[in-house]
Amino acid sequence: MTLPRTPSFRLDGKRAVVTGAGRGIGLAAAAALADAGAEVTLVARTASEIEAAAAQIGKGARAVTLDVTDTAAVRAFFESRPAFHVLVNNAGTNRPKPMWESTEEDFDAVLGLNTRSAFFVAQACVRRMLAEGGASGFKGGSLIHISSQMGHIGGPARALYCASKWAVEGMNKAMALDLAPHGIRSNTIAPTFIETPMTRPFMEDPAARANILARIKLGRLGEVEDIMGAVLFLASDASSLMTGTSLVVDGGWTAD
Repeated sequence: MTLPRTPSFRLDGKRAVVTGAGRGIGLAAAAALADAGAEVTLVARTASEIEAAAAQIGKGARAVTLDVTDTAAVRAFFESRPAFHVLVNNAGTNRPKPMWESTEEDFDAVLGLNTRSAFFVAQACVRRMLAEGGASGFKGGSLIHISSQMGHIGGPARALYCASKWAVEGMNKAMALDLAPHGIRSNTIAPTFIETPMTRPFMEDPAARANILARIKLGRLGEVEDIMGAVLFLASDASSLMTGTSLVVDGGWTAD
């Protein structure tokens, strides 16, 4: 009898890039990938933040200051480096307010970063993957888009955020179909409310916090550590047959 071998979660010899990596989910993703052996590049707009993050992670982690809303700069970034095996497409924002109060500037800010930038970051990353092909040890690839449970449901004061994340979910499925013949996978991670610098001000409202906790069936807010395992799974060979789908890490919010 020959026992099946458990797929490895190790990422030794792989190159990974994480956008919005200076804090929150992005920082946690970068740390997880580095712990698994990947050569990680942290990308964000604030140089001091990502430089400190990369230094703390160690393990050869690099920091690159980049505004992902600048598509020309994004193209230049990917064109000037060897292809990455793993992209964590994490940079994002939110401006929660009732739909009748949202402005054109709010729309452009949320959809511009969460959807437009996510698309062109993925496109530039993939173009480099395809150009490099089988050279320099490059084989396959994994795109991991940080979506949200709000890409599967609706929420009050979340019209713009939901619009952006539902778009990411649809974009992900179409990308998976385009990329499958090239051995490149595309998936999303859809968290519930995770305690991060972006969500913390909202969580300080006792009524809002109580409402959120009532909907999360496991009875607690998410922590960035809850996303790290999902990132490693989708980055590694353990998920080699997964593409075009979403890992919903929501504590049961969307189960009913």
